[in-house]
Amino acid sequence: MTTHPTTWFITGSSRGFGRSLATAALAAGDTVVASARKPEQLADLVAEYGERILPVALDVTDAAAAEAALAAGLEKFGRIDVVVNNAGYANLSPVETTDEADFRRQFDTNFWGVYNVSRAALPLLKKQGAGIVIQFSSIGGRVGQNPGLGSYQAAKFAVDGFTRVLAAETAPFGIRYVVVEPGGFATDWAGSSMRVEEVTDDYRQTVGVLVDRVRSGGTAQGDPDRAAEILVRMVHAGNLPTHLVLGAGAVQMALDYSRSQIAEADAWQAVSASADFGADHPVELPEVPKAPDHAG
Repeated sequence: MTTHPTTWFITGSSRGFGRSLATAALAAGDTVVASARKPEQLADLVAEYGERILPVALDVTDAAAAEAALAAGLEKFGRIDVVVNNAGYANLSPVETTDEADFRRQFDTNFWGVYNVSRAALPLLKKQGAGIVIQFSSIGGRVGQNPGLGSYQAAKFAVDGFTRVLAAETAPFGIRYVVVEPGGFATDWAGSSMRVEEVTDDYRQTVGVLVDRVRSGGTAQGDPDRAAEILVRMVHAGNLPTHLVLGAGAVQMALDYSRSQIAEADAWQAVSASADFGADHPVELPEVPKAPDHAG
C-alpha cells in the first residue's frame, strides 16, 4: 500500500483560520495548495516549507480561477485530498439600510465562492474516488440571530443546505463533508476586514449592540491555531462529523437552539399533522408566549 502526505487545498490562506490551518497541515508533514487574493503574503511559509506549499492567487468569486487553482494544485502534487472553503468576510449593518450591492458582494464571496470551489473540485475528487470537503460556516449559520449580519448569516445558512445536498448527491463517490461552525475566535473577522456602518436610532437596541461589541475590540475566547490542529488531527484520523461546532460558547448556543426547536416542533405537532387530508381538523392551537409590545 502506497502512503502519501495529505494534500490540502485551502482558500483564504493568508490570514485567520486559513493561515492557521495551512500552518498546522504543513507542521504535520502534509502538503498545501494555499490560495489567497494576495499569495505573496505566504512568503514566510514558502521560505520555511519550500516545495510542500504552493501559493496560488484566487478570488473565489471567479469560477474559472477556482478551476485553474485546483488544476495547478493537482499538477504540482498529483492529487487533492482535502478542499477547505474558508474564504469569507462580513460587513455590519441593518438589512434595511445595507447597500444592495454590498449585500450581494458579501453573498458572492460567502456562498458563491463556496459553490465555485466545491463545484470545480468535484470532478477531481470523483476521479480519485475519495476526498474531504470542509466548509467553514459559523455558529450563526446554525442559529442566526445576530442583528447586522444579514448577508453573512444568510450565506452561511445557504452553505449548510448546499453541503447537505452535495453530501447526498456524491455519497457513492467516496466524498465526505464537514461543516465547521465556529463561535468567536481571535481572527481578523471583526477587525480590518469588516466594515461597520453607522446605525440609525431605530436600530440602536438591536444592531447597535453588536456594533458596540465589535468596536470595543473585546477578547475572543477561540484560538484559531487550536482549531486548526483539531481539524488536521480529525482528517488524519478519518473520524469526521457532519458538523463541527468550535468553541464552548458556540456549543452552548447550538444545544440551546436545538432544544428550543425540538420543544417548538413538539408543541405544534398536532397542528402540523392536521394539514394532511383525513387528519383531525381543526385542532386547538398551543399557547405561545406573546412578543413584547414595543409600540410607543
